[in-house]
Amino acid sequence: MNYILFDGPSRNNLLPFTFTRPVADIRVGILTIREKWETFLDSTTTTVTEDYLSEKYPMVEMDENVIINAAYLPNLELVEMVKELKENQAIFKGEDVIAFFTKEAQEDIDFGTFEAIEFNDEAIKIEHTWDIFSKNGEAIQEDFILITTNRKSKPIPSSNNVIAAENIFIEEGAKLEFTTLNATNGPIYIGKDAEIMEGSLIRGPLALCDHASIKLGAKIYGPTTVGPHSKVGGEVNNSVIFGYSNKGHDGFLGNSVLGEWCNLGADTNTSNLKNNYAEVRLWDYQTEGFARTGLQFCGLMMGDHSKCGINTMFNTGTVVGVSANIFGSGFPRNFVPSFSWGGNGGFTTYLTKKAFEVAQVVMSRRGVALTQEDKNILEHIFEETKKFRRD
Repeated sequence: MNYILFDGPSRNNLLPFTFTRPVADIRVGILTIREKWETFLDSTTTTVTEDYLSEKYPMVEMDENVIINAAYLPNLELVEMVKELKENQAIFKGEDVIAFFTKEAQEDIDFGTFEAIEFNDEAIKIEHTWDIFSKNGEAIQEDFILITTNRKSKPIPSSNNVIAAENIFIEEGAKLEFTTLNATNGPIYIGKDAEIMEGSLIRGPLALCDHASIKLGAKIYGPTTVGPHSKVGGEVNNSVIFGYSNKGHDGFLGNSVLGEWCNLGADTNTSNLKNNYAEVRLWDYQTEGFARTGLQFCGLMMGDHSKCGINTMFNTGTVVGVSANIFGSGFPRNFVPSFSWGGNGGFTTYLTKKAFEVAQVVMSRRGVALTQEDKNILEHIFEETKKFRRD
């Protein structure tokens, strides 16, 4: 069977992260949503996404296809139903279409002609940006079971101070000495060639992905994910870092999500609680205004390729778009549009030519090329987000 993941109606609620990727490539827990589905299905997947992303993330269609809503994370019950789908059958949860079987020739899907199968069990749905961190603990737990069942962890070096060692899994090549690991409240997963440096204090759930590192003396509260090739220092609480991003120094990051290729300067701090303890509102790209989250704790949402200078302060519930560069004293406003350059004193447009120069240097340091596909995507985002910038 050919499996295709589609963005679905959650896509716009997940901006700025879905400016640069399909919903399927959001990381929550240890794995991306795509990696979860591919592991469960034992099959590769392709994507139905925005036209401007389709060159980098193409769809492969065959005679028979199962199309899956990427906002839903797989579990045993859901995957079993997906695998058993037949022609003209669709799985629903309430009004949501989770998955359906289609032939290549079907251009327009009329679900009124489908046999509706109701999914009555529970499944994690990533519907809003804040779901990425608020549902991360449950996702880490499920991924930990998926990845480690019937496998044996590498031994924990004896210099470490360990609580609940049975909830800790270490992959090949990982390094950790003289750390404190407390997995009482959730598992700790340490990926291939990852490193936790001396003096770090870790409280699970934690996902430290392949080639990622936690710097000397860091304090990490779960549930937190440090994506592949990312570096983290200082104090971090309940945050998700997708990959190739750095928060390498002291400062606090809490209840936050960072995309790829982000960098937080030394002593950057995010507020995750308002002084009056009121509900946090976040910028909503659909309504072009600030929307209620229902959360008391919510920090920073930062899109790919964005960066900030030393001593930057982010107010509670700040959304930063793609390829923004923030610096200077005081708090920048709670919504920083993509390709903005500046800070509390005001912003100018960060032209793509300059942004590409920086991205090429940053990515080449990790052995990754900025491709023409990447540039085309960023050019599209630059044009799409023009209306939000005020020069």
